[in-house]
Amino acid sequence: MTDALCHIVVDGNEVLELKLVRSPKDIESDETSFSSEMCHQVFGDNENIFGYTDLHIKLYYTAGSLQTYLGIEYTDKIEPSTYEGMKADDVEGALKKVLAPGYVTNLDNFVSLLAKDESFLPYGQLIHKFSLLPRHGGDKRQFEVYYSETSTPNFLSFHQRLQTFLLWYVDAASFIDVDDDQWTFFTVYEKYGVSEGGWRYATVAYATVYRYYAYPRHTRPRIAQVLTLPPFRKLGICAQLLQAIYSHYIPLPEVLDITVEDPSGEFQRIRDYVDAKNCETLPAFQPAKLLQGYSSEMANQACNKFKINKKQARRIYEILRLKNTNTSDKTAYLNYRLDVKNRLNAPFQKKKLEMQKLQKFLKPEEYAATINATGLSNTHSRLASEYIPLEQDYRRVIHRMEY
Repeated sequence: MTDALCHIVVDGNEVLELKLVRSPKDIESDETSFSSEMCHQVFGDNENIFGYTDLHIKLYYTAGSLQTYLGIEYTDKIEPSTYEGMKADDVEGALKKVLAPGYVTNLDNFVSLLAKDESFLPYGQLIHKFSLLPRHGGDKRQFEVYYSETSTPNFLSFHQRLQTFLLWYVDAASFIDVDDDQWTFFTVYEKYGVSEGGWRYATVAYATVYRYYAYPRHTRPRIAQVLTLPPFRKLGICAQLLQAIYSHYIPLPEVLDITVEDPSGEFQRIRDYVDAKNCETLPAFQPAKLLQGYSSEMANQACNKFKINKKQARRIYEILRLKNTNTSDKTAYLNYRLDVKNRLNAPFQKKKLEMQKLQKFLKPEEYAATINATGLSNTHSRLASEYIPLEQDYRRVIHRMEY
């Protein structure tokens, strides 16, 4: 692209402004605005928008029901007749493909929707309440978690608006098939008072959970999508949401265990924190037993009490053992590191035994090349590269537990 055209190419994240609007004054306030973290799923891999001068995209949602306003402003737009046939990107067309039907493009219409939002009530069944202190002081904030299914009245149209946030904050996000009634939903709302009296609700976070079948008459719920909206992050809401999901499914006798689909690093740390806090209360995870090594008793108690699967139970053991290990004691700390590294190395040991069986059928150079390709020849450096970031993650979880 020539330098002459560079001024009409902008980063979509820089020109997109999002808001969760509670009252008309929020529309004009910069404090209520927040940005997207990505936009390639809407505007293309390079995240650029071409063809406009002073482009500004406003994507505003009423705080409760998430009724949507789309405003697209610019001072100039290129015309094919003056730019060698090149057309400006169709911004509204790209957004229309992902926004729920019914969005408005007139700000006065949006304000009228805002008035209706005053009577908004959460969808589904209330399953959990909690309160949190604001980061900068002030009164406690009240939150509620509601459980919904695809059959919950009016929920799916609300969810259609809510899921659009995934595109700005979750890489490779996809909208779920709501025709499948095995999907369940957990939504967090803030319950807040207003000056004229009464209560209102604002949408805060949500998670989707799919109930997988497990032979013969069981289910294995899998947490698929979890998103806390940007204005509500760093408050501890996601941990409360996860605990609410657990509290819903743990008592159900048909549930074998609760799993997570491809968790991000951040969500895995939250999961570790919640699971570690829970497992700390179990007899098998008390300090004296942790220092004796991982046991089937730990796996059984974690599953029976909290529906934690074996892989996650082992991880929680490692976190709690580190928490209870005196790392100033060189022997105790060495024993801990060796225990974790043996677990990390187990799949490679199995692979090495398989390769030894194969060795007699390969030429020496073929065997050496295969060993190098699988990483089996460099065990020490490989284990170090796996172990160091793992312990760093564990320490972050422990720090939060002690905070």
